[in-house]
Order: sequence, then C-alpha cells, then structure tokens
Amino acid sequence: MSQKSNFLVNIRRIIKLHETMLKQICQDYHLSLIEATIISFLYNNPGKDTAADIVELRMLSKGNVSQAVESLIQKSILQRKQDTEDRRKIHLSLTPAAHPITQELEIISKEFLEEVFSGLSQEELELLERMNDRIIENTKNAIARREKL
Repeated sequence: MSQKSNFLVNIRRIIKLHETMLKQICQDYHLSLIEATIISFLYNNPGKDTAADIVELRMLSKGNVSQAVESLIQKSILQRKQDTEDRRKIHLSLTPAAHPITQELEIISKEFLEEVFSGLSQEELELLERMNDRIIENTKNAIARREKL
C-alpha cells in the first residue's frame, strides 16, 4: 500500500478504535454514538462549547449534532445557556447527571491513548505532537485556500 493510503487507512482505524471504545458507554447509558461523542467533546474541550464548535472541530453534520444535543437536553445530561454578549450564540454545558459518563470517558481516554501510543518513547511522542501540529496547520491552510476558489 502507498504511504498516502497507509496514512488515510490509519486515520480511519484510529477513529474506528475510538468509536468502538465509546460503544460500551453508549450501551451502559443508553446513548447514541453521536451523543457520546458530544459529551466527550464538551468534557475534553473547555471553552469550545457551542454546537458550531462541535460541527467544525469534529466535522459532524449540523443536523445530527442538533438532534443529538436536543436528545441530551431531554435526558438532562446537557443544558443550554445564551451568551450574554451575543444572544444568537448558545453555550452548552454538561449537567451533574453527566458525571458518571465523564468518569468512564476518562478511563476510556487513558486506555485509548495507551493502546494507540504503546511502545513510543517520550521523545517520540513529543516529535509526533510537533509533526501533528504541523499537519493540522497545513491541512487548515489547504482547506482555506480551496474554499476561496
């Protein structure tokens, strides 16, 4: 397989592993995968707390996020709060009912990182982080250039 194919397949495998690990939480708490993903996102990304943030950063469909947010609000796991400066902006936050879920997410997150980065030294992890930062920046710039066309 080519380097490009290996890279793309590996991205999908990492996502698949993460989703597989989240499925246990989905079963335990009667959540859909996107609901668990939203809880995980809000828990792990303080300050990124709008549906638009979730759509942009997780690259999920706006409609699916909206539907899942409504479901989580109905389940009392999520609450909305209007921005004090911009009334059009709605902030999302986890309620205390989400605490058992986020505790399990914490465990799964550690297991996920241990699985994916098993056998890598601290030096290799630091190099990977620098390379990943560069890849992220290159990708953002390439998308921005193509959207201008």
